Amino acid sequence: MDISFDSFLYPQILIPLFICIARVLDVTLGTLRIIFVSRGFARLAPVVGFFEVFIWLLAIGQVMNNLTNIYNYLAYALGFAIGNYIGILIEHKLSLGVVIVQVITQTDATPLIELLHSKGYGITSTKANGSSGPVHIIFSVIKRSNLGEIVEIIKKYNPRAFYTVSDIRAVSEGPYPLRYHPAGKLFSFRKAIQKRK
Repeated sequence: MDISFDSFLYPQILIPLFICIARVLDVTLGTLRIIFVSRGFARLAPVVGFFEVFIWLLAIGQVMNNLTNIYNYLAYALGFAIGNYIGILIEHKLSLGVVIVQVITQTDATPLIELLHSKGYGITSTKANGSSGPVHIIFSVIKRSNLGEIVEIIKKYNPRAFYTVSDIRAVSEGPYPLRYHPAGKLFSFRKAIQKRK
């Protein structure tokens, strides 16, 4: 290969490409690390943080060794932007953590409560007074992965119902599981038998 082409290929294409890919990886890991911390995955966050910093050092080392190359700066910034986007996409796909859903409705909430119970959701409900009269308030702690289903149920029951969703860092064991399923109950029963043995 021609020497002049090599002298262009390495500093102008390969190094910026390496920097961009490294930044995509380390920013993606950084985004996931923050998500893990906020969701209460304290043991997983340091492991992700180790690889995040290691990859970042490789990227910043190449930038510092080639300070006069404008392409390195562009690749660094581009990798940062792409990494943030990919990290958020991964977080949505993983649907980690637990949330609490609060529903406030002016209509009778009994059908909604019965439907949610039939789907395996634990429900706490109470009657209260709002600014426009009596209301029914429903609380449910669910896995984030089930949020889409429960919101669809709420909208089907009452499209005008007011609901909020809040993140929860930790949940203690209570009278209701996060999501009841006969297979899950059977699995728990088997585990209890194995412990007795």
